[in-house]
Amino acid sequence: QVQLVESGGGLAQPGGSLRLSCAASRIIFSVYIMGWYRQAPGKQRELVATITSDGSTTYSDSVKGRFTISRDNAENTVYLQMNSLKPEDTAVYSCNARMTYHNIWGQGTQVTVSS
Repeated sequence: QVQLVESGGGLAQPGGSLRLSCAASRIIFSVYIMGWYRQAPGKQRELVATITSDGSTTYSDSVKGRFTISRDNAENTVYLQMNSLKPEDTAVYSCNARMTYHNIWGQGTQVTVSS
């Protein structure tokens, strides 16, 4: 029943980069708004970025200019390119597919930024 499969998390040093991937089912990917959320220990989950089916994007202020969300419609995959990583980016990152009154979540992938 898994509909979103995430990959790409890991350990990076400050200033480094990681690229997260989220593979969705064809049906979900074609109509849902795709996004990335993150939750750090002791903090609330926050929205990082979203992308619509037509390519419109939004970003949280904390990642603007550093992170880029994109999608490959042929492969039903959404990406989060994370550059200039900071220790405060450390969190579990989760892929999300959203429609009104319905959310589908991936399993989450750990991103740790540390020297």
